[in-house]
Amino acid sequence: MQILFWIFLFIIFYSYVIYPAVLYLISLFVKFFNLIKAKNEVIDNLPEVTLFVAAYNETDFINEKVKNSFSLNYPQEKIHHIWITDGSDDGTPEILRKYDRISVHHIKERNGKTGAINRGMQFVKTPIVIFSDANSILNLESIQHIVRIFKDPKVGCVAGEKRIKAKNKENAVNAGEGIYWKYESLIKKCESEINSAVGAVGELFAIRTELFEEIESDTILDDFIISLRIAMRGYKIKYEPRAIATEGPSANIKEELKRKTRIAFGGFQAIGRLKKLLNPFKYPFLSFQYLSHKVLRWAIVPFSFVIVFITNLFLAFNANWIGFYTIAFYLQLIFYSTVLIGALLQKTKTNLKFIFAPYYLFIMNLAEIIGLIRFIRKKQSVNWERAKRE
Repeated sequence: MQILFWIFLFIIFYSYVIYPAVLYLISLFVKFFNLIKAKNEVIDNLPEVTLFVAAYNETDFINEKVKNSFSLNYPQEKIHHIWITDGSDDGTPEILRKYDRISVHHIKERNGKTGAINRGMQFVKTPIVIFSDANSILNLESIQHIVRIFKDPKVGCVAGEKRIKAKNKENAVNAGEGIYWKYESLIKKCESEINSAVGAVGELFAIRTELFEEIESDTILDDFIISLRIAMRGYKIKYEPRAIATEGPSANIKEELKRKTRIAFGGFQAIGRLKKLLNPFKYPFLSFQYLSHKVLRWAIVPFSFVIVFITNLFLAFNANWIGFYTIAFYLQLIFYSTVLIGALLQKTKTNLKFIFAPYYLFIMNLAEIIGLIRFIRKKQSVNWERAKRE
């Protein structure tokens, strides 16, 4: 029991604390020796790019997204706008066709986002394609920052930064999701500075068009699979925090759990499809990053919480509720009490955002367990019902 307790407690701390801390220290070391190239080089001949949006029933966001896309600080004649609207029946294609500068490719059949990407890439004729979601708003300088990174021929993918709209007072979902993405962004930044970021987010990422390979039609995490397969070919995924995609948080915790559960299902699917990346002899540092950042957190950490609680209870009981294991168990009870408080106050808006962090962490790991069950039972449609957002 002691061995199990310490092994799985270490896994939790390694995943959430030790790995990020090690990355941060290594990144400082790299910076100190000037191994990171400057990213502010002026590019005389800006390349043409395609802003690619796969959309399904997005009438609530179209006009704002188009306005944002047309206002980006990049030569407008060098931005090609492509929207793929498979299955949309709410007027999305009709609204988009009112804009002369947008190339709309619509079919009645709904084949999911992956199917839309596979079909739509045939229309991309520029050397760089930038993927974004219909409900994500980009900062005006985003394309310029992305293009600068591609000046390095070793870079095959550039991952932008995802941000959640912040408010002075937030509820559990607003605060939890915002804190989580700040934490994730720090990890990606350090990974990128040292070697390569582990994946990209669909809200904003770009690839060299020539590196695109059609992905399996039932793929859930298209952004993750596309970017990691490029990295497996020897190219780098670079994280650019100055290219920002902002979107609203999920409307409530139920919607967030639904979204996280789908991502968890996709994570287990990705582990199977990227199994070669588990070989540290072929991908020495990238495998280490992938195992530490993703595989452990998806497949082992959620169950580690359960094992640590059960073994700690057993050890404290056998010690007659005195000593280290008793203190450790009481600390766990305090943690889960804060989770319960977060659940009870989930709809309450407050500027004390940190009180919701334990609850959001619990929801994330609960989603991983539910996602694994769905993966085993193969019950997850590739067609995504978008989580409602504020």
